[in-house]
Amino acid sequence: MPKKRILSGMRPTGKLHLGNYAGALENWIELQDEYDNFFFVADWHSLTTNPMAAFEVKEKTRDMVVDWLSAGIKPENPIFIQSQIKEHAELHLIFSMLITTARLERNPTLKEQVRDLSSEALLYGNLGYPVLQAADILMYKASVVPVGEDQAPHVEITREIARKFNSTYDVVFPEPETKLTSFSRLPGLDGRKMGKSNNNFILMSDSEEDIFKSVRTAVTDPEKIRRNDPGHPDICNVFAYHQKFNSDEVPQIKEDCMSGVLGCVDCKKNCATRIAKFFERHRERREYYLNHINEVEDIIDTGNKKARTVAQATMADVHAAMKMG
Repeated sequence: MPKKRILSGMRPTGKLHLGNYAGALENWIELQDEYDNFFFVADWHSLTTNPMAAFEVKEKTRDMVVDWLSAGIKPENPIFIQSQIKEHAELHLIFSMLITTARLERNPTLKEQVRDLSSEALLYGNLGYPVLQAADILMYKASVVPVGEDQAPHVEITREIARKFNSTYDVVFPEPETKLTSFSRLPGLDGRKMGKSNNNFILMSDSEEDIFKSVRTAVTDPEKIRRNDPGHPDICNVFAYHQKFNSDEVPQIKEDCMSGVLGCVDCKKNCATRIAKFFERHRERREYYLNHINEVEDIIDTGNKKARTVAQATMADVHAAMKMG
């Protein structure tokens, strides 16, 4: 019995941070043996909120794919660039005829983006982001989509578009299932969602020294002012990092924090050490790929060819169903 297929992608934001790892990349790595995987760089998506991002795509794509490979994404999986597969644009156009603007405006993720961007002018591409995402997913007839909780509404839109196409023309697309990550949100150093726009992140590739510097600035329990004050670990950002990257010590850390035995300075030192150790192998692999960048380029070129073959076959099915194209 053939494996179910997964399509996973990220915007090219350059080097990845701990939130990217906990919210998506770790899950991708774990699912590799269980599913038929396609991984793509969503470079067109990066333009939906910033058209000028086009000028930074090439360098940021390289840094991101290097992080993928260094973290454990197997190079035999197709890794490809969205904009190199032109069929995505055609399917996006077709799907845009099958959904109303009112439905897209109800998307909670869109509302959150508009708020975070503090922008009064909503780009057409930003409104249609989930439609392009649906084209990405359904192009490869993916049956499972691993996403963080913020992207779950987009997968529901993808399911709706698949149903609409199948009922309007002919059955071509599956309705993919959402597979939420178990640790989908990692707080930034200041307690907000970790992200480069918030400048509250720790990079997976950061040196041990840089990790120590970052963790020292992390916001902790505001009521634990002195070392012996009893703490509340469940509202502490550093404790969240312990839960993710130092799980063996979590029960003792929680007990010592609540009793006042453990102070924040020592807790942060321990946390930084554990994070640095967790990504030690990653840093070593990253150094290898940066010194063999032609190997990375070959992996992407091979992935583009594999993805294009599948996309052309899907569009042949679409054209036959529509009797058009």
